Amino acid sequence: MEGLTRDKIIDIAKAENVRFIRLQFSDILGTIKNVEVPLSQIDKALEGQMMFDGSSIEGFTRIEESDMYLVPDLNTWTIFPWTTSRGDKVARLICDVYKIDGTPFEGDPRTNLKTVLKEMEDMGFTSFNLGPEPEFFLFKLDERGKPTTELNDKGGYFDLAPTDSGENCRRDIVIELEDMGFDIEASHHEVAEGQHEIDFKYADAVTACDNIQTFKLVVKTVARKHNLHATFMPKPLFGINGNGMHFNVSLFRGNKNAFFDESAEDGLSEEMKYFMAGVLKHVKGFTAVTNPLVNSYKRLVPGYEAPSYIAWSKKNRSPLMRIPSSRGLSTRVEVRSVDPSANPYLALAVILKAGLDGIKNKLELRESIDLNLYELTREERIHHGVEDLPSTLYNALKVMRDSEMTKEALGSHIFKAFYEHKMLEWDGYRANVSDWEINQYMDKY
Repeated sequence: MEGLTRDKIIDIAKAENVRFIRLQFSDILGTIKNVEVPLSQIDKALEGQMMFDGSSIEGFTRIEESDMYLVPDLNTWTIFPWTTSRGDKVARLICDVYKIDGTPFEGDPRTNLKTVLKEMEDMGFTSFNLGPEPEFFLFKLDERGKPTTELNDKGGYFDLAPTDSGENCRRDIVIELEDMGFDIEASHHEVAEGQHEIDFKYADAVTACDNIQTFKLVVKTVARKHNLHATFMPKPLFGINGNGMHFNVSLFRGNKNAFFDESAEDGLSEEMKYFMAGVLKHVKGFTAVTNPLVNSYKRLVPGYEAPSYIAWSKKNRSPLMRIPSSRGLSTRVEVRSVDPSANPYLALAVILKAGLDGIKNKLELRESIDLNLYELTREERIHHGVEDLPSTLYNALKVMRDSEMTKEALGSHIFKAFYEHKMLEWDGYRANVSDWEINQYMDKY
């Protein structure tokens, strides 16, 4: 809700019988955290005086410097629709994290994105827009309320009931989102059984990332009401497509799309091509951020519509980046490798930083690959200059470790905390014995 003031929020809270306020923020892994306060504390909350222990949050601070403040973005005020039937309503405000000395905390992902956006503004751009496409699966719950691996439906792309038995849940998700101010553009069954997608309108970078976090919360909350578990895990099942979260991005100067050039034959500006060249150059170094789980790399394999190779195209959907056919204000690049387990604030920060590097250095964009990359041999891909994305989280972290661009995009605090946490995650995975290994080797050896 744009243009909200402190007094207006207080008036709304009292008129709507709001009893509790959740002050939300995200840790470096993208997990939503919150401090809930009663309405009696609303003045203190709106003034950014609510303190919490930052040492308890993943990647934040050490215990000897743990006191931190939550400073709310008043425009993120919303009342959760699913609490209205109980009478005692719950509202939320998304917050930036501040240190005890009153300065923004460099380990806050939302604040970090704003730092990269400031660099963008210094280059003469006014906004960076994002239209995300997060996908999710719906699984049945067991009698104890625990998620199973049993899918809720047997539907396919654009199917409808009775084949798509997740239709009612998806519709209720849309209703809740619209009640919260989302501009929903489409809702449909995705390619895989049990897989769904709900598209909402693009927004400026920070708002769009806020919306992704809210979207995940709503999807999981509504799914539970249907006795289902919603997961944004990149590859929950072997043999079918995984969950992506394509990022459609564009740079603006005022009301003009800097990616569009009406005098160009293809409608694409030089700045857009520089931006894309920057993303292609740095993508290996930031893939650990856009695809942060061990499981993320089970999705990035040939044959399941997720990109495995570093290339771009105006036509097909197999490369890393695709250019949708719309021009004018809708000219944009679709970065297809991102998955919904990523922290959206960090993922967008590294993509923007890489693109800005391309613009600053006027990097030359290689030729588009308008072939189905999955059908090319390794020799043919080498001939076309097409490289592979990192094949595992470990490989991605090795490249990330040496990427100066990624270090600058995340800042030293987040970079170090993220890298260390993910190396521990890889070590835990590496030491684990999987069912696949038991099935493959137990009898033979």
